[in-house]
Amino acid sequence: MTAMTGRRGPAPTKASGNDPLRYIETSALLAAVLERDEEAREALRLDGLRIASVLTFVEADRVIVRAAKLGRLTPSGQRTATRALRAFERRCAIVSITDEILARARRPFPVEPVRTLDAIHLATAESLGEPPILLTVVTRDARVARTARALGYSVG
Repeated sequence: MTAMTGRRGPAPTKASGNDPLRYIETSALLAAVLERDEEAREALRLDGLRIASVLTFVEADRVIVRAAKLGRLTPSGQRTATRALRAFERRCAIVSITDEILARARRPFPVEPVRTLDAIHLATAESLGEPPILLTVVTRDARVARTARALGYSVG
């Protein structure tokens, strides 16, 4: 069983009714928050249960900190981006990185090479225990998208 936490209480580990499941990978979240990519923003607004790894928010926070430190974000822009990130996080079911997820991330994927953090994202999606047809991986990373499709997931 996958450990899920969330600001809105424990999230179901199985789809309820006809609600689609959407695994949010970091690149899509950053495209929406930092780049104001309208396609990414729309993908994050779609109906369904939004699920993300705790890794998604750690990565996104680090990108925001790095962008501010390098002068790519003003202090005001950093605050705005961080608030948007926290607001989105409250609307997600958050999956912890478990030993099982790490063990899966160590094994080969159908499309290689897969970077380490991407492997953790893909292993997290697999850990949800849903048939791939019921889960969409929301990403802007071509490598993650290619591997997710090879695993049978739709990509949004």
